[in-house]
Formats: sequence, structure tokens, C-alpha cells
Amino acid sequence: MKLIVAICGASGVGYGIELLKALKEAKVETHLILSEWAEKLVKEETDTSLNEIKKLASKVYGYREMDAAISSSSFLVDGMIVCPATVKTVSEIANADSSNLISRAADNTLKMKRKMVVCIRETPLSPGCLKNLYNLSIYGAVVMPLSPGFYHKPKSIKDLEAFIVGKVLDVFGIENKKFKRWE
Repeated sequence: MKLIVAICGASGVGYGIELLKALKEAKVETHLILSEWAEKLVKEETDTSLNEIKKLASKVYGYREMDAAISSSSFLVDGMIVCPATVKTVSEIANADSSNLISRAADNTLKMKRKMVVCIRETPLSPGCLKNLYNLSIYGAVVMPLSPGFYHKPKSIKDLEAFIVGKVLDVFGIENKKFKRWE
């Protein structure tokens, strides 16, 4: 399996980092794009270096690297995950604004009818953002708010991140035991 992973500059970059770890563990080929703001938030919110994050991916691209292979719909990929997604990126994707590599790769993913998961982290959501999320859902994306469940009795932030990562992996049919399932 081959996936594009985008980490945007919304608070909660730890979700994206944990997702990359899980995908590497599952031996999934990953093509990573970090937005400029994501790089800043990594320093603010985590103890993980950018270099460590980049080593989790099979290949890393610059946010403005519009000549990258993944900017073409001819690049064969199974899907894309944007985690966390900002309101700005959601708007760009929903409106086919392909002005950076994240939104361009997302547009290709949607137009080729490939699986796409968008993990929005913002709260509360404006009517405009809700409309964009609705449109993404209509276009075929899975909209997954970063709202973990609590029935598995999480003890740490890592447990909350694992719940979401497990749900994202489920969308792509990647077997995992990231959280205790409802019985």
C-alpha cells in the first residue's frame, strides 16, 4: 500500500506523527508533506525533531514542491490522509485550490476517486467550514474530526492519539490494535 500523508499547521500535530509511526510499523509506503506551519507547531507541541518525523516517511516533499511526482494524478497511490487538517487546507481542498502540494495532491486523490481522510482539528466550526467539510464528504472524502472516544478509558494523550490513528487505519483496511474496540 502507498499513501500520501499531509500534516498541516493545526494544533495536534502529534496525531500525524503517531499516524506515521503506525504506517511505518504496518510497512506502508508513505509520501509526506509538512506544511510550513506544521513545521513550526512540531517545535511548539512535541519533543520530536523534524528530522525524526521525516525519517518515519518513505519520501518527503516540500510544501511548495509543485514538480513532485505526487503532484500528478498519474502517480499511483492508494489514498491520502490529511492529519491534522486546518480550516485553510479544508477550504483549499473543497474548492480545488491547488496552490500548494497538499491541496494539489488532495485534488488528484479526489478526482481519481481514491480514498481520502481529512482529520479536522478546529473547534468550533464556522458555517463556511462546515459547508466545506460537507462538500468534501460529498466528493468522497472521509471527514474525521479529531474527537477521540472515551469508552476505552484513555490514560494519556498517546491513548487519545492511538484511538484516532486506529480509526484512520480502519478506513484503509490496515489491521491494528490501537484501541479497545466496542464489545
